[in-house]
Amino acid sequence: MPRSSTPPDRAETLRLARRSWQLLHVDSANAIALADQAAALAEQTSHRPARAWAALTRGFHLLYFASPRESIPALHHAQACFDAIGDRAGHILAAAGVARGLWRSGRFSESLATVLPLRDEGLRVLKNEQRGLLLNAIAGCYSVAGDSERAFAYMYQALREVGPAGGHGFDAVLHCNLSHELLQLGDYEEALRHIDQGIARCEHLNNPRLVGTLLINRVICLSDLGRAVKALPDVVRVRQIPIDDHGRGTLTPHFETLAIAAYRAGDAGLGDDLLVRALSVEREDIPDERVELVLAQALRAATRGDVEGALPHLLGAEPTVRRDDVHGLSLRLRCALYLALSDAHQALGHVEPALGALRDWQRLQTARSNQASRARYQAAALQTELLELEHKLEINEARRRTIEEARAALQVANEQLSSKIHEVEALQGQLRELAVRDALTGLFNRRHLNLTLPSLLAMARRQGLPLAVAILDLDHFKSVNDEHGHAAGDMLLSAFGQLLGEGCRQSDVACRYGGEEFCLLMPATSAAEALHKVNGLLAQWRGQSFNVGGHVVDGMTFSAGVADSSLVPGQAEPLLQAADNALLQAKRSGRARVLALSATAAQAG
Repeated sequence: MPRSSTPPDRAETLRLARRSWQLLHVDSANAIALADQAAALAEQTSHRPARAWAALTRGFHLLYFASPRESIPALHHAQACFDAIGDRAGHILAAAGVARGLWRSGRFSESLATVLPLRDEGLRVLKNEQRGLLLNAIAGCYSVAGDSERAFAYMYQALREVGPAGGHGFDAVLHCNLSHELLQLGDYEEALRHIDQGIARCEHLNNPRLVGTLLINRVICLSDLGRAVKALPDVVRVRQIPIDDHGRGTLTPHFETLAIAAYRAGDAGLGDDLLVRALSVEREDIPDERVELVLAQALRAATRGDVEGALPHLLGAEPTVRRDDVHGLSLRLRCALYLALSDAHQALGHVEPALGALRDWQRLQTARSNQASRARYQAAALQTELLELEHKLEINEARRRTIEEARAALQVANEQLSSKIHEVEALQGQLRELAVRDALTGLFNRRHLNLTLPSLLAMARRQGLPLAVAILDLDHFKSVNDEHGHAAGDMLLSAFGQLLGEGCRQSDVACRYGGEEFCLLMPATSAAEALHKVNGLLAQWRGQSFNVGGHVVDGMTFSAGVADSSLVPGQAEPLLQAADNALLQAKRSGRARVLALSATAAQAG
């Protein structure tokens, strides 16, 4: 095609280049078309800023739709273009893309070292969604390193900078990434909420890749929750999105993830098709993807009735999964592999290996639960709500500068913001006071019990294993306070807390239920087993003695009630009530004893 005799307009060339960047998440196909057009015009006019922004769009497009081997050099080229014009903002954005490409290629430590030193400068020179992109890149580096606390901090900080109005679609990306982090920690319901928000936001975007990623996250959530059949429409929908730069891209198509859901839903034909695709994909060396592929292969064998054929796949991955120092290997998939390994051994009658794998699963699941507890989702959610109001205030302030009539609306927004600030400050103060540990006994408190019991119960029902609950009440504790004083009572409570803490397994959860009442949660434990364990604790407590102000206090006892989830249907509250009813019966029967809810009583209840 002959070149036009009219030279391109430099301002229009720069506008096209910047527009291509703004459309990166809104309309990926149009973004790269505008970037290519701007790059061609920039070459004709030697317009270096336009060349740099077009190169940045192309680098990120390759990052999303191609391999790190293609995207990292393109992003380095964009960095060089920005360096040539002294544009630090562009340089930092390109570095954020390079960091993402590095961890996608398995270079996890190098990725964080690339982007973290630029954080403070980036927060000074970047604005809105650009600042959010940098913070999200840092969050991704921490996420693959297994540091979910910092990952969440940076993701929610990114939401402070990005909103639907001016975020150019990047808010949907953040909902997607937050959902991924939440499902890794096991908070599937909160993950599903972010997925729904992201999908709703994508209705206004033309970004099939982002839609596909959100749907894959929903498939994982539903599959892990035991609702794989409900995930099948999403599996089919993702499968129909092309694997090219007009669809999901060639990077991590997650066929193995979809295959796992299909097998769990009972659609072996669909699972086989997806697994064949997964085995034919050229992929980077990402540990999570390797483990998922192993799980999919093991499921295929098990689906065909060849449990013995599934075992070698799982055993081959187990040495890697056992290690705690493998970057890019999530606790979610480590738990999944050990659970699958335990199930396979159990199906083959291998009792000891099955129990060993189950113990490893319990150890990792406890670590996963602790990691989730540290993330403080509730506080982060409140902060996010405040940040959304701040974005509304910024919009109102901009309108006030040009339209005098908007003053009343701005005043309302200021009052809402002030009220929300006081509300959040008050709630955060309460959260700080409601620590997860009881200061006197060193045990978890009732708040932690209320947070932990539903997830342990859901896990127990999903895996078909009992969860035992015991409620213990110190006998005649009031008389100790009356005769020897509250200091003596506190000493006994502290000693009893130590007894429970030392007498529990690592997977058990011991809580101070209130006053002189305590609660034990015992995963994978029946009521009969729990009865035996608590009787042992009663014997130990009865054998202790204390010197209280020159008086010996000994022969102490407690009453306890025990129930387990196999006998009590429903959610957490009925299970606690059943244990409490058994405790009441123990008191009525003369105290100093442990009674368990019987199957007959459970049916009658």
